[in-house]
Amino acid sequence: MSNDHIHYTRDILSGLSPLVLTTSDDEDGDEEHQCVPGTNMLKYDPKDKALNSLLDNNRRWAAAVMKEDPHIFSSIAQKQEPKLLWIGCSDSRVPANVILALPPGELFVHRNIANVVNHSDMNMLSVLQYSVEVLQVEHIIVCGHYNCGGVTAACGNKQYGLIDNWLRSIKDVYRLHQDEMQQLTSDRERIRLLFDLNAVNSAKNICHSTIVQNAWKNGQPLTVHAWAYDIEDGLIKKLDWCVSDNKTLEEIYHH
Repeated sequence: MSNDHIHYTRDILSGLSPLVLTTSDDEDGDEEHQCVPGTNMLKYDPKDKALNSLLDNNRRWAAAVMKEDPHIFSSIAQKQEPKLLWIGCSDSRVPANVILALPPGELFVHRNIANVVNHSDMNMLSVLQYSVEVLQVEHIIVCGHYNCGGVTAACGNKQYGLIDNWLRSIKDVYRLHQDEMQQLTSDRERIRLLFDLNAVNSAKNICHSTIVQNAWKNGQPLTVHAWAYDIEDGLIKKLDWCVSDNKTLEEIYHH
Protein backbone atom coordinates (compact mmCIF):
# COMPACT_ATOMS: atom_id res chain seq x y z
CA MET A 1 0.00 0.00 0.00
CA SER A 2 1.53 3.34 -1.01
CA ASN A 3 2.06 6.24 1.38
CA ASP A 4 -0.09 8.36 -0.95
CA HIS A 5 -3.06 6.10 -0.31
CA ILE A 6 -2.48 6.16 3.45
CA HIS A 7 -2.26 9.95 3.45
CA TYR A 8 -5.30 10.14 1.19
CA THR A 9 -7.50 8.17 3.58
CA ARG A 10 -6.21 9.93 6.69
CA ASP A 11 -6.75 13.38 5.19
CA ILE A 12 -10.21 12.60 3.80
CA LEU A 13 -11.52 10.98 6.96
CA SER A 14 -10.21 13.75 9.17
CA GLY A 15 -12.53 16.17 7.40
CA LEU A 16 -15.69 14.19 8.08
CA SER A 17 -17.92 14.36 11.08
CA PRO A 18 -19.81 11.43 12.61
CA LEU A 19 -23.56 11.14 12.23
CA VAL A 20 -24.57 13.99 14.52
CA LEU A 21 -27.65 16.15 14.89
CA THR A 22 -26.73 19.30 12.99
CA THR A 23 -28.64 21.36 10.46
CA SER A 24 -27.60 21.87 6.86
CA ASP A 25 -28.30 25.21 5.17
CA ASP A 26 -27.67 26.30 1.60
CA GLU A 27 -25.97 29.57 0.70
CA ASP A 28 -29.23 31.51 1.12
CA GLY A 29 -29.74 30.15 4.60
CA ASP A 30 -32.61 27.85 3.64
CA GLU A 31 -32.53 24.15 4.34
CA GLU A 32 -31.96 22.16 1.15
CA HIS A 33 -34.54 19.61 0.11
CA GLN A 34 -35.92 18.27 -3.14
CA CYS A 35 -39.30 16.89 -4.14
CA VAL A 36 -39.88 13.68 -6.04
CA PRO A 37 -40.60 14.79 -9.66
CA GLY A 38 -44.32 15.16 -10.34
CA THR A 39 -45.27 15.03 -6.67
CA ASN A 40 -45.19 17.14 -3.56
CA MET A 41 -43.45 14.35 -1.67
CA LEU A 42 -40.09 15.18 -0.17
CA LYS A 43 -37.26 12.82 -0.96
CA TYR A 44 -36.31 13.11 2.69
CA ASP A 45 -37.54 15.06 5.66
CA PRO A 46 -35.70 18.43 5.60
CA LYS A 47 -36.05 18.52 9.37
CA ASP A 48 -34.12 15.28 9.70
CA LYS A 49 -30.89 16.70 11.03
CA ALA A 50 -29.12 13.35 10.89
CA LEU A 51 -29.63 13.12 7.13
CA ASN A 52 -28.50 16.71 6.69
CA SER A 53 -25.28 15.90 8.51
CA LEU A 54 -24.65 13.17 5.92
CA LEU A 55 -25.00 15.71 3.12
CA ASP A 56 -22.60 18.02 4.94
CA ASN A 57 -20.15 15.14 5.22
CA ASN A 58 -20.49 14.44 1.50
CA ARG A 59 -19.66 18.03 0.58
CA ARG A 60 -16.60 18.08 2.81
CA TRP A 61 -15.49 14.70 1.48
CA ALA A 62 -15.86 15.76 -2.17
CA ALA A 63 -13.97 18.98 -1.52
CA ALA A 64 -11.16 17.12 0.24
CA VAL A 65 -10.89 14.58 -2.59
CA MET A 66 -10.76 17.36 -5.18
CA LYS A 67 -8.05 19.09 -3.18
CA GLU A 68 -5.93 15.94 -3.30
CA ASP A 69 -6.64 15.28 -6.98
CA PRO A 70 -8.55 18.00 -8.89
CA HIS A 71 -9.22 15.68 -11.84
CA ILE A 72 -10.30 12.53 -10.02
CA PHE A 73 -14.04 12.85 -10.53
CA SER A 74 -13.84 13.92 -14.17
CA SER A 75 -11.48 11.00 -14.79
CA ILE A 76 -13.50 8.24 -13.12
CA ALA A 77 -16.74 9.61 -14.57
CA GLN A 78 -15.56 8.43 -18.00
CA LYS A 79 -14.68 4.85 -17.07
CA GLN A 80 -13.57 2.56 -14.27
CA GLU A 81 -10.51 0.34 -14.42
CA PRO A 82 -10.20 -1.40 -11.04
CA LYS A 83 -7.80 -4.30 -10.84
CA LEU A 84 -9.35 -5.75 -7.69
CA LEU A 85 -12.69 -7.36 -6.88
CA TRP A 86 -13.47 -7.38 -3.16
CA ILE A 87 -16.03 -9.83 -1.81
CA GLY A 88 -16.70 -9.07 1.83
CA CYS A 89 -19.29 -8.86 4.57
CA SER A 90 -22.00 -6.20 4.74
CA ASP A 91 -20.93 -5.38 8.31
CA SER A 92 -20.72 -1.60 8.77
CA ARG A 93 -17.37 -2.02 10.52
CA VAL A 94 -15.67 -3.42 7.41
CA PRO A 95 -15.79 -0.69 4.72
CA ALA A 96 -13.53 -2.01 1.97
CA ASN A 97 -12.13 1.22 0.52
CA VAL A 98 -11.47 2.63 3.98
CA ILE A 99 -9.58 -0.32 5.48
CA LEU A 100 -7.50 -0.62 2.29
CA ALA A 101 -6.94 3.15 2.08
CA LEU A 102 -8.02 3.22 -1.57
CA PRO A 103 -9.62 6.19 -3.36
CA PRO A 104 -12.70 5.89 -5.61
CA GLY A 105 -12.26 3.84 -8.77
CA GLU A 106 -9.69 1.32 -7.57
CA LEU A 107 -11.89 -1.38 -6.03
CA PHE A 108 -14.95 -3.21 -7.37
CA VAL A 109 -17.01 -4.42 -4.42
CA HIS A 110 -19.62 -7.04 -3.59
CA ARG A 111 -20.81 -7.45 -0.01
CA ASN A 112 -23.35 -9.67 1.69
CA ILE A 113 -24.00 -11.21 5.08
CA ALA A 114 -20.91 -13.21 6.12
CA ASN A 115 -19.16 -12.94 2.70
CA VAL A 116 -20.90 -16.09 1.46
CA VAL A 117 -20.33 -17.26 -2.11
CA ASN A 118 -22.66 -19.83 -3.59
CA HIS A 119 -23.56 -20.75 -7.14
CA SER A 120 -27.26 -19.93 -6.88
CA ASP A 121 -26.67 -16.28 -6.00
CA MET A 122 -27.30 -14.39 -9.23
CA ASN A 123 -26.35 -11.11 -7.59
CA MET A 124 -22.86 -12.35 -6.75
CA LEU A 125 -22.46 -14.16 -10.08
CA SER A 126 -23.41 -11.01 -11.99
CA VAL A 127 -20.77 -9.02 -10.11
CA LEU A 128 -18.23 -11.78 -10.68
CA GLN A 129 -18.91 -12.04 -14.40
CA TYR A 130 -18.78 -8.29 -14.95
CA SER A 131 -15.58 -7.87 -12.98
CA VAL A 132 -13.79 -10.78 -14.66
CA GLU A 133 -15.05 -10.55 -18.24
CA VAL A 134 -15.59 -6.80 -18.66
CA LEU A 135 -13.35 -5.07 -16.13
CA GLN A 136 -10.68 -7.78 -16.44
CA VAL A 137 -9.71 -7.59 -12.77
CA GLU A 138 -6.47 -9.34 -11.90
CA HIS A 139 -7.22 -10.20 -8.28
CA ILE A 140 -10.30 -11.37 -6.41
CA ILE A 141 -10.13 -11.02 -2.65
CA VAL A 142 -12.61 -12.81 -0.42
CA CYS A 143 -12.21 -11.14 2.96
CA GLY A 144 -13.93 -12.48 6.02
CA HIS A 145 -13.72 -10.81 9.39
CA TYR A 146 -13.59 -11.78 13.03
CA ASN A 147 -16.60 -11.04 15.23
CA CYS A 148 -18.87 -11.69 12.23
CA GLY A 149 -22.45 -12.00 13.45
CA GLY A 150 -23.48 -14.19 10.53
CA VAL A 151 -20.79 -16.79 11.13
CA THR A 152 -21.46 -16.71 14.86
CA ALA A 153 -25.18 -17.25 14.29
CA ALA A 154 -24.44 -20.23 12.04
CA CYS A 155 -22.65 -21.98 14.92
CA GLY A 156 -25.80 -22.41 16.97
CA ASN A 157 -29.31 -23.77 16.61
CA LYS A 158 -31.29 -20.61 17.27
CA GLN A 159 -33.72 -19.63 14.52
CA TYR A 160 -33.39 -16.13 13.07
CA GLY A 161 -35.80 -16.29 10.14
CA LEU A 162 -35.07 -16.04 6.42
CA ILE A 163 -31.36 -15.56 7.03
CA ASP A 164 -31.13 -19.14 8.35
CA ASN A 165 -31.29 -20.34 4.74
CA TRP A 166 -28.44 -18.02 3.79
CA LEU A 167 -26.28 -19.25 6.65
CA ARG A 168 -26.74 -22.91 5.72
CA SER A 169 -23.50 -23.05 3.76
CA ILE A 170 -21.57 -21.86 6.83
CA LYS A 171 -23.09 -24.70 8.83
CA ASP A 172 -21.81 -27.04 6.11
CA VAL A 173 -18.31 -25.60 6.56
CA TYR A 174 -18.62 -26.19 10.31
CA ARG A 175 -19.75 -29.78 9.76
CA LEU A 176 -16.96 -30.59 7.31
CA HIS A 177 -14.27 -29.23 9.65
CA GLN A 178 -15.79 -30.25 12.96
CA ASP A 179 -13.00 -32.66 13.88
CA GLU A 180 -10.37 -30.01 13.22
CA MET A 181 -12.26 -27.45 15.28
CA GLN A 182 -12.79 -29.77 18.21
CA GLN A 183 -9.03 -30.15 18.57
CA LEU A 184 -8.81 -26.50 19.64
CA THR A 185 -9.01 -25.79 23.35
CA SER A 186 -11.21 -22.68 23.52
CA ASP A 187 -14.46 -21.44 21.99
CA ARG A 188 -12.65 -18.30 20.84
CA GLU A 189 -10.11 -20.34 18.88
CA ARG A 190 -12.85 -22.45 17.31
CA ILE A 191 -15.00 -19.54 16.18
CA ARG A 192 -11.98 -17.66 14.81
CA LEU A 193 -11.04 -20.73 12.83
CA LEU A 194 -14.56 -20.87 11.41
CA PHE A 195 -14.29 -17.23 10.34
CA ASP A 196 -11.17 -18.22 8.37
CA LEU A 197 -12.64 -21.43 6.97
CA ASN A 198 -15.73 -19.63 5.75
CA ALA A 199 -13.61 -17.13 3.81
CA VAL A 200 -11.55 -19.94 2.28
CA ASN A 201 -14.70 -21.85 1.34
CA SER A 202 -16.08 -18.79 -0.44
CA ALA A 203 -12.78 -18.31 -2.27
CA LYS A 204 -12.90 -21.95 -3.39
CA ASN A 205 -16.43 -21.48 -4.69
CA ILE A 206 -15.23 -18.49 -6.69
CA CYS A 207 -12.57 -20.71 -8.28
CA HIS A 208 -15.09 -23.46 -9.03
CA SER A 209 -17.36 -21.09 -10.96
CA THR A 210 -17.47 -21.36 -14.75
CA ILE A 211 -16.62 -17.65 -14.90
CA VAL A 212 -13.22 -18.07 -13.28
CA GLN A 213 -12.65 -21.47 -14.89
CA ASN A 214 -13.17 -19.96 -18.35
CA ALA A 215 -10.89 -17.04 -17.54
CA TRP A 216 -8.07 -19.41 -16.64
CA LYS A 217 -8.77 -21.58 -19.67
CA ASN A 218 -8.41 -18.50 -21.86
CA GLY A 219 -5.11 -17.57 -20.24
CA GLN A 220 -6.44 -14.55 -18.38
CA PRO A 221 -4.23 -13.59 -15.41
CA LEU A 222 -6.45 -13.91 -12.36
CA THR A 223 -5.60 -14.75 -8.75
CA VAL A 224 -8.10 -15.53 -6.00
CA HIS A 225 -7.16 -14.77 -2.40
CA ALA A 226 -8.68 -15.49 1.03
CA TRP A 227 -8.08 -12.85 3.68
CA ALA A 228 -9.38 -12.06 7.17
CA TYR A 229 -9.89 -8.67 8.80
CA ASP A 230 -9.64 -8.24 12.55
CA ILE A 231 -12.05 -5.60 13.83
CA GLU A 232 -10.20 -5.51 17.15
CA ASP A 233 -7.00 -4.05 15.68
CA GLY A 234 -7.95 -2.95 12.15
CA LEU A 235 -5.45 -5.28 10.50
CA ILE A 236 -5.88 -7.71 7.60
CA LYS A 237 -4.04 -11.01 7.40
CA LYS A 238 -3.55 -13.29 4.44
CA LEU A 239 -4.95 -16.75 4.99
CA ASP A 240 -2.97 -19.70 3.70
CA TRP A 241 -4.95 -19.84 0.47
CA CYS A 242 -4.14 -18.19 -2.85
CA VAL A 243 -4.88 -19.73 -6.26
CA SER A 244 -4.10 -18.51 -9.78
CA ASP A 245 -4.86 -21.62 -11.85
CA ASN A 246 -6.48 -25.06 -11.76
CA LYS A 247 -3.40 -26.98 -10.65
CA THR A 248 -4.27 -27.06 -6.95
CA LEU A 249 -8.03 -27.56 -7.39
CA GLU A 250 -9.78 -30.92 -7.41
CA GLU A 251 -10.08 -32.15 -11.00
CA ILE A 252 -13.84 -32.59 -10.72
CA TYR A 253 -14.20 -28.79 -10.73
CA HIS A 254 -12.15 -28.24 -13.88
CA HIS A 255 -13.98 -27.04 -16.99
